[in-house]
Amino acid sequence: MSGRTIRVDLSRQTLTLLEGSHDVASYRISTAAAGAGEREGSLQTPRGLHEIREKVGAGEPEGAVFKARRATGELCTPECLRAEPDRDWILTRILWLGGLEPGRNLGGAVDTQARHVYIHGTPHHAALGSPASHGCIRMSNTDVLDLFDRVEPGDRVQIQ
Repeated sequence: MSGRTIRVDLSRQTLTLLEGSHDVASYRISTAAAGAGEREGSLQTPRGLHEIREKVGAGEPEGAVFKARRATGELCTPECLRAEPDRDWILTRILWLGGLEPGRNLGGAVDTQARHVYIHGTPHHAALGSPASHGCIRMSNTDVLDLFDRVEPGDRVQIQ
């Protein structure tokens, strides 16, 4: 294990990267509009101890659009946003999370990875700092690029 941990503070809508016990970066985020919860279909952000299971999108341009964790070849533009204002845009990079607590966020109807909960980029920068997502942890595209380059699969993610 690397000694890196991501701490997601749901009440403050912040994500902090720690190296050992030292904060090395902090970002404004947006978690679920529906609040915290672990149940499949809840559209809530799961709590507890997780890890980064997979990094997706290395080498893609900022604003790259993803569907089912695959780059579509599109870039999110103002025209795209106007055409699909209610779309849950997944942009730039994806850090796919997996729960580490059986019965809480791992297995059955509470499995974070099976729920496809990610840390990812968003075009909705004005909403950062407020709950607005469908369960994922949204970051600005610039911030998710920075975080993506600092972390590796297996790094821990504590959502509290």
